[in-house]
Amino acid sequence: MNLLDIHTHSQGNPTGIFNGIPKKRENIQPFSIGLHPWYLKGDWEQEVFRLEQYLNNPNLFAVGECGFDLVKGPPPDLQMAAFKAQADLAKKYDLPLILHCVKGLHLLQKYLKTNVYPPFIIWHGFNLKSAVVENLHNFPVYFSFGEALFQNNANAKKCLKECPLDRVFFETDISEKNISAIYEQASLILGIPVYTLDRQVRENWMHISKRIFK
Repeated sequence: MNLLDIHTHSQGNPTGIFNGIPKKRENIQPFSIGLHPWYLKGDWEQEVFRLEQYLNNPNLFAVGECGFDLVKGPPPDLQMAAFKAQADLAKKYDLPLILHCVKGLHLLQKYLKTNVYPPFIIWHGFNLKSAVVENLHNFPVYFSFGEALFQNNANAKKCLKECPLDRVFFETDISEKNISAIYEQASLILGIPVYTLDRQVRENWMHISKRIFK
């Protein structure tokens, strides 16, 4: 079963969105590119211009990861400007945006409240309380769960139970676990068969994107 992996740093899964430009040209898979807040510099606008050159690539499935990080990143105003520029590109090219967000919920909320037509946003590696999901319910924000589902006291486990299934994705990110293990763990937590989760995740993807996994 080729399970959708919405965000991964590993290559080889034809239904996994690789974070970065794949180096194995003989085995091109879906990928995403963006300006991560950790690496934003003064010339970020030129980087956004270069990023746009890839957005017509048929294997480019998302913009990102990009977003907010107040633990490790430049000043918030710079992060907001770079995020908005990338969100505008995602909207222009009808692509979802993969969000990195650490201590930056208030910045995300500020963006959503001041931009009437944001792109679809997938908050990757989600591991916060379900109240965050509730607060973002009226916005086009989805939540991707990963390895934190294996941690006994992780917010992700409880939040997955309470998150609407039509807002859910799964990912491996930098984990050594494969995507099947992530789905199997989610299946145990929810009491739902893996094939049911697979069908739901695929429906969620079709709702936010016209890009088709082969």
